[in-house]
Amino acid sequence: MKTFKTFLLLFSILLLGIKTSTAQESQNNIRVTVVNIPSDKGTIQVGLYDNKANFLNKTYRATNVKAKKGSVQVVFKNVPVGVYAISLYHDADNNKELNTLFGIPTESYGTSNNAKGMFGPPKWEDAKFRINNKEIVQSISL
Repeated sequence: MKTFKTFLLLFSILLLGIKTSTAQESQNNIRVTVVNIPSDKGTIQVGLYDNKANFLNKTYRATNVKAKKGSVQVVFKNVPVGVYAISLYHDADNNKELNTLFGIPTESYGTSNNAKGMFGPPKWEDAKFRINNKEIVQSISL
């Protein structure tokens, strides 16, 4: 009987450890401050990407906020540990897409780490960052 009680105690401690570990992993936040917003028109569309293949194509998570001249903030909550990148743009006409002319954006945009593309869009390697059991703050300039 004593062996069973010892086993039960160890099993309970193991389960508690797994539960605590999972809870800690899901409490990572990414705070995004968008600066240099040129006007109050439209919205700021923000996309979070979780891998190179999807970067600038398919968001892992997305959100938007009303544009405010100067700066705004958004937070992605409960993000698992991993590598991510952010892309955002000022959707001034609120049509839910980045306007372009001959493939060149006509609306203000930015990416994490303020990565810039040379003769094309920014690269995953320049925009990516790691989140690991803490809050990450990204200040992105339009």
